[in-house]
Amino acid sequence: MASVPWWRDAVIYQVYPRSFADASGDGVGDIAGIRARLPYISKLGIDAIWITPWYRSPMADHGYDVADFRDIDPLFGTLAEAEELLKEAHAHGLRVLLDIVPNHTSDQHVWFQAALAAAPGTPERQRYMFHAGRGRRGDEPPNDWRSGFGDRAWTRTSQGDGKPGEWYLHLFAPQQPDLNWDNPEVRQEFESILRFWFDRGVDGFRIDVAHGLVKAPGLPDVGIADGEFLRTSESPDHPHWHQEQVHEIYSAWRTIADAYAEPRIFVGEVWADRLSWLAEYVRPGRLHTAFNFDFLRAPWRARQLREVIDETIAEMSAVGAPPTWVLSNHDVVRHASRYGRPQDDKPRKTRAELFAQPVDRSLGLRRARAAALLMLALPGGAYVYQGEELGLPEVEDIPEEMLQDPVWRQSGGEDRGRDGCRVPLPWSGQAPPFGFSPADAKAPPWLPQPRDWKALSVEAQQSDPASTLRLYQDALRLRHELPALGDGTLTWVASAADVLHFARAPGFACVVNLSASQISLPPHRRVLLASSPLGAGDRLPSDTAAWLET
Repeated sequence: MASVPWWRDAVIYQVYPRSFADASGDGVGDIAGIRARLPYISKLGIDAIWITPWYRSPMADHGYDVADFRDIDPLFGTLAEAEELLKEAHAHGLRVLLDIVPNHTSDQHVWFQAALAAAPGTPERQRYMFHAGRGRRGDEPPNDWRSGFGDRAWTRTSQGDGKPGEWYLHLFAPQQPDLNWDNPEVRQEFESILRFWFDRGVDGFRIDVAHGLVKAPGLPDVGIADGEFLRTSESPDHPHWHQEQVHEIYSAWRTIADAYAEPRIFVGEVWADRLSWLAEYVRPGRLHTAFNFDFLRAPWRARQLREVIDETIAEMSAVGAPPTWVLSNHDVVRHASRYGRPQDDKPRKTRAELFAQPVDRSLGLRRARAAALLMLALPGGAYVYQGEELGLPEVEDIPEEMLQDPVWRQSGGEDRGRDGCRVPLPWSGQAPPFGFSPADAKAPPWLPQPRDWKALSVEAQQSDPASTLRLYQDALRLRHELPALGDGTLTWVASAADVLHFARAPGFACVVNLSASQISLPPHRRVLLASSPLGAGDRLPSDTAAWLET
């Protein structure tokens, strides 16, 4: 029997470097910190790590504004340290994926600086999206596109004589000008960047904003209200999302990846209104996998979760791709806090809407633990965001003067941004920095850690068999041991409307009780793992998942 490619059922751990581990003592995580904690990741039972951008950057968007894709920012370390990390990770049996940001560069990138110095219509400007404005004097932006950070997506430049000039597009911060992917030079440059890192041993890339590289000819208006940036609309002809030509880019990238003795892999960050659109990205010869944000966004309700699971498996299977599952990442509110709020039929779209609801942290953690067992029992691969294995909640009370996400500034203070899910991890000790930085650190962590996180540190949880960390370790160990788990199929078993019950061959079942009352477990040989203690007579409590040997 042919072996299954590793990426079809891998569990990949997302490392957000500035918040993972700080070895230098400057309050910001670094490569040396990641290297020191590789044994922890390996012991957790992870197959690969995904490292968010560590490239040279002015850090206007914490690394997603890249000034040099072939070098490491001094804040994190050096290129030599990065190469050593790759070797050490491989020695621990861990593959490494990097983040690539092809939609835009930093405004400090040598290309953009050359574009600003050049005249309209020159080759330097054709690498980006420069356009004349609308109106008699060109005082209005070229169209109505909005930035994902809460303001318009266009900034006007000045000419050499100080007069107003052309506008440039930035779907995110003004410091992140969009590239022009109709330009062959842009395509050649990124193919060269891929080879640069693949040749150094990188096993693959997560592609940032994978659905947004190509823009429609003529740049037509979107015609949607402010604040609906991520909506892709009910039609597939959105002018800056899901343009058909984007697949040509990924087909070329796939050819490069497949040329290596051990083929490299890609996972796309693709926000799509329909899973059928997501499937287009993972057809044969394109990307290997793509994030399933429908699962992340689904409320803690049995019907909605089952619908997402069914549709995901059906759409991915139709194109021969594995499903992937994710509960949290560096851009969204941690799921322990999302699940601790009233669960509506449809997910809330904004942080403001979510934070307006009261949170029950113990309920949220209980549901998050159950969700972890659900996710890790499903067919395909899964992603774990650093700290979710500790049950970390969103930090919602960071003082305003300490918020650093550009979303906070550009939304005029209406959106607190993503800092709450990026607070540095607690490793050990009774007070901040909780082992994130050395005891003699020169600066505090770049975002403040709650003092009550001492109970959630790795050190505190490692010795507690009932901890969330131990739950993840046990689940990931069983996932490797049980032939039923990983790639494959599932079969639903008849159950109450607010219970999820499915079987996987050979001899495994997962039962998740989303009802308000205890339920009796179905017939089984033994309970392999449960997210909360079972009731008398092996009864499954509310908001609890169990893995069964059948």
